[in-house]
Amino acid sequence: MTVKSLLQTIVPLVDDLARELPEGERYRRLLEAVRALLPCDAAALLRLDGATLVPLAVNGLSHDTLGRRFKVTEHPRLQALLQAPGPLRFPADSPLPDPYDGLIPGVQLEVHDCMGCPVLLGDTPWGVLTLDALDKERFSTVDLGDLQAFASLAAATASVVQRIAGLAQRAETEHLRAESYRALAQDHPAPTLIGQSPAHQRLLADIATVGNSDLTVLVTGETGVGKELVAQALHAASPRAARPLISLNCAALPESLVESELFGHVRGAFSGAVADRRGKFELADGGTLFLDEVGELSLAVQAKLLRVLQGGQLQRLGSDREHQVDVRVIAATNRDLAQEVRAGRYRADFYHRLSVYPLPVPPLRERGHDVLLLAGHFLELNRSRLGLGSLRLDADAQAALLAHPWPGNVRELEHLIARSALKAVQGAAPRARIVSLTAAHLDLASDLAPQLHMQSQPADTAAPVDLRTSLDDHQRQRIATSLQRHSGNWASVARELGLHRANLVRLARRLGLRAS
Repeated sequence: MTVKSLLQTIVPLVDDLARELPEGERYRRLLEAVRALLPCDAAALLRLDGATLVPLAVNGLSHDTLGRRFKVTEHPRLQALLQAPGPLRFPADSPLPDPYDGLIPGVQLEVHDCMGCPVLLGDTPWGVLTLDALDKERFSTVDLGDLQAFASLAAATASVVQRIAGLAQRAETEHLRAESYRALAQDHPAPTLIGQSPAHQRLLADIATVGNSDLTVLVTGETGVGKELVAQALHAASPRAARPLISLNCAALPESLVESELFGHVRGAFSGAVADRRGKFELADGGTLFLDEVGELSLAVQAKLLRVLQGGQLQRLGSDREHQVDVRVIAATNRDLAQEVRAGRYRADFYHRLSVYPLPVPPLRERGHDVLLLAGHFLELNRSRLGLGSLRLDADAQAALLAHPWPGNVRELEHLIARSALKAVQGAAPRARIVSLTAAHLDLASDLAPQLHMQSQPADTAAPVDLRTSLDDHQRQRIATSLQRHSGNWASVARELGLHRANLVRLARRLGLRAS
């Protein structure tokens, strides 16, 4: 590379440091420049987050790479790059596995030439810049100093991003002494919320807005969207982050125990109460109480909760003594509580106490290509669990994931990837380094659906079935079978299929099933 070409590329990137650009756009431009001047098939910039490297931008790698989280101890090449004093090229015959094997789209090949460089902020490792190629001699003529120039520019970009984020954070949280409580909360990191879609970005913006307050939040959304993760993120973003986050699933307890679980009890309050016991509110004092499935609470319990929400005063079951608690409440439900209020099944005053800040979590089908990022995250988890070198999605599998309506949302995706990975490993060659998940492994349209479709046509005129039609046939059959098993009870069918009843009814109507 000539000095002139290097300067022509780097100078505009330096100019970008003084411009207002989204964080992702800064990193994307950097990698575009890397690939324009250095001969590689893929480039990636990863930030060190504790013991994990998180991809911030990739170029030439599959989209799901952005959702993966690489544990440094499980990827010796990345570990070596972090510990290197400067740019490092791995020998073509290096026995160390490459984390990107099989992740260059269009080919199921191992990476044959690999180089990279640590990105430092001062003397502190911030992350790594990696370059990979399928030709084992691709980097033989590359001057490592050129790679160092891009690594230095990556560090400058990261420094600018951190400075901008720091200024914004101080402006928003100075009155809450954010630095103090975040220092105390180092052992309570926020959960990973993965996604880039507009719907997901709106969710993150809402979390940032209300997380730093004491407002009661009602997290709503379908089964499996990740409402508990959102609650954890709200707690981690609050001044209470270093204090307990106590969770209670309101649907998992019999009616007779809910009050004791919430408020505690004294010895002799009921049969089996052999000692005094603090309830969830007292355990969460100073912190956050997460009430999951809050739509399942009875009217009687709702009335007793009102007083605690209003003034923080409670009495243990069987006691006349009052206890004062300071608790921030986050509730979650997959029910339409406003409709429940109109139907008389929910107290209006309790609903309004809970929904000071309503926070809807978007279903997976509204998040577009986020499904691939999440799939990448679950693929990496299963790759580690199964002891594989590489676990990837082929093109048909990616298309199938994008076409699926995801009635079970993120939880459905997580379980799907886990069982599909097992199927793929079972069918792979012994000691295969790269294992690919295909559409057949995902089995989103079961074998039964095409058979049912073809039975409705003469055998000699059976038409090919597209993926969407197969999925619709499969869902139609599953719902119809469940309806028969539950004698037409839609609420029971919804519970069996893991769907909110209203969502099931909408899906059934779309599929041409009669829904009440």
